[in-house]
Formats: sequence, C-alpha cells, structure tokens
Amino acid sequence: MKHDQLLALEAIVSTGTFRGAAERLNKSQSAISHTIRQLEEELELELFSREAYRPALTPAGEIFYREASRVLRQMQGLRSTAARLRAREEPELTVAVSATMDLDLLLPALAYTGRRHPATHLRLRMEMMGGPLARLMEGKADIALASLDGVPLDDVEAEPVAEVTIRPVASPGLGLPAGSRALSASEMQSHVQVVAAGTGGAAHEQSRDLLPGGLKWTVSDFAAKKKVILAGLGWGGLPDHMTEQERRSGALLPLNLEGFPLRRTMIFKMRRRDQPVGVVADELWSKIGTAELA
Repeated sequence: MKHDQLLALEAIVSTGTFRGAAERLNKSQSAISHTIRQLEEELELELFSREAYRPALTPAGEIFYREASRVLRQMQGLRSTAARLRAREEPELTVAVSATMDLDLLLPALAYTGRRHPATHLRLRMEMMGGPLARLMEGKADIALASLDGVPLDDVEAEPVAEVTIRPVASPGLGLPAGSRALSASEMQSHVQVVAAGTGGAAHEQSRDLLPGGLKWTVSDFAAKKKVILAGLGWGGLPDHMTEQERRSGALLPLNLEGFPLRRTMIFKMRRRDQPVGVVADELWSKIGTAELA
C-alpha cells in the first residue's frame, strides 16, 4: 500500500469522478484508474462500484476510506512536524485577529514571542467579519483568531481562546424610549443602525442582527462605529470590552431589542493543516490563550 494510492482514493471520493481526481493530482485518468486497480488487487477488495456513471464506494470501500482519511491526516501532520524540525526562525510572522477580540488577551503572548525571537518581524492585522479566515486561507496570515463561522474544519486546526459578548448600545442622546421593555423593529426603523464593513470579501459581510427595513450607515471599523454611536448618530452592536467604561458612566446605554439578542461568540486560534509550521509560529500558537507566561 502506497501513499499515492491513498491520495488517489481520497481525490476520487472528494471530486466524485476519476477525471476530477486526475485533474486534482495532475495525472492522467488512466493512471488514476490503474493506481486504484492496483490497490484493490493488493487489498483483495472492491473499493468502488463502477456500475453507475459516477464511481461509488462499496460498503467495504466506505470503511476503508474512513481509515485511509485518518492515515492521510496523520501523514500530513508528520510532514508538518518534520518541516518544523528542519525550520529556522521565520523572518516574518502574520497574525490576523478579529476586531471583536480584546487585544489585551493576546498581548502577553506577543510580548513573550517578541522577547524570545527579536529577529522575527511580527505583523498584527485587525480584520472585520470573515477577514481573519480569508487572510489565513489566502496564505497571508500564519495564525488567525476569530469565530468558527464558515471555517473548513477539515483544513484548519482550531482551539478555543476566549469568549466575546456583542451588545447593542446607544447614546442617551439618540432619544430612544426609556424602560426595560424590548423595543420593536418598527420603533427602531427611524434610527440609524451603524454597522462595520467586513474585510473578508462579499461572502463575509454582516448578514445577521440587521434591522429589516431600517436605516443603515456603514463604517470601516469598530473605533469609528463607537464614535458615531457615542455622538448620538445611531445605534449598533459593540463588544463589551470596548464599552465597559461608557456603560458604567451612562455615556452608552445597553439596548433590549427584538431581533437583536445579546450575542456571545467563542474566539478560536486557527492555523492551516496543510502548511508547515515554523519555529516562531509554533511557539506563539502554544502561548496564545495561556494564562501564565514565563
């Protein structure tokens, strides 16, 4: 049994055809067919039923494929480990962070890594919406910190780091009705909802917690969003850590809105499974979310 045979098996199942597998692996279709036939002869099993137009796994093939997928992931991990052992310190390391995350939770890990590896240039990218994931999958970030929305978990390793609470707030100057009752969508439609633009492309723009039929302004980031809301020009959701002082002083009021619940989101540290991990990136990864740093 050879590695290229398992890769061919995985490619056929993923693409649905021998032709698709050949295109993915840059081989001829006949070579893929020959590789699978050799594997079946060696195993003395029929892995695919070829009666239909598209190849389908046999019951034995289903079981074998599950185990083969596990072996391929282990081999991928071994390759990453070998690359890490060969590697020297990276000249540059990029971390893409969701703007909803409290940076105070990340700074100790960055400080530790900076002291240990002063020659490595650390780049910190604050991103909106799906921006961190987009940068990671584009190869423009080594580590991303964001929610798991839209994350392809087969391709990305992820571990929880922190929880963020997004709460709708407004300035008293906006003149919203006082009291603890939930404000309806119709009551809010004459007030501007302030939203922040995403940095991950059109597929990652804000789609939930938008007031239907209401007025909307879009700003570039949370700092601008907070200023607009503080000025009494609109309302919107902001992370609790950004509004703690203002809510305590009364400069911002938490809102009870129908259709805009208090939202708690878990932030995960993420890295791609198919990319070798450098020495500095691996050390920073291990420190992110660690309570005690030496």
